[in-house]
Amino acid sequence: MRLLAPLALTGLLAACASEPAMPPQPAAQAPADAAPAALPAHLRELSGNLLGVPRNAEVELALLLIDARGLPQVLLGTIQLTGSGAALPFRLPFDPQAFIPGTRVELRGRVNQAGRLILRLPPQPIRHNDSQQLGALQLVPAP
Repeated sequence: MRLLAPLALTGLLAACASEPAMPPQPAAQAPADAAPAALPAHLRELSGNLLGVPRNAEVELALLLIDARGLPQVLLGTIQLTGSGAALPFRLPFDPQAFIPGTRVELRGRVNQAGRLILRLPPQPIRHNDSQQLGALQLVPAP
C-alpha cells in the first residue's frame, strides 16, 4: 500500500500539469436562407415577423397561460432573439399538451436595448393549440 501511494500521487500531479482540454467549439450558425429545422412531431409552433425591432435590441417572446385576473401563471414556451433592424422572423415551439381547455393563452413580448425596456408586443390571444402563422406583429413603445 505504501508503494502505491507515491505512484498514485505522481500520476495525479502529472494529470494536473497537462494542458487543459480545449473548450467545445460553438455550433456554426445556419445561413439565413437555409431551410428551418424540422419541428419534433409532439410540438407545435407559433411563427411570424416582429416589426420595429431596432438593430442589436434583445427580444423575448413568451407564450403564457393567463389567470382570470390577467396575470401570467404558466410559461408554455419562450425564445430570445436579437434585432436586425428589419422585420425579425420568429418560431416559438410549444407543447400542445400544456394547453388547459377553457384557459386563456397569450403571446407576449418585450424588447430591451442597453438594459432598458423600449418596446412591447401587445398581448396576442392564442385560441387553439395548433401551429399558427401570426403574420406581421407590430411592437409598440413600452410605457
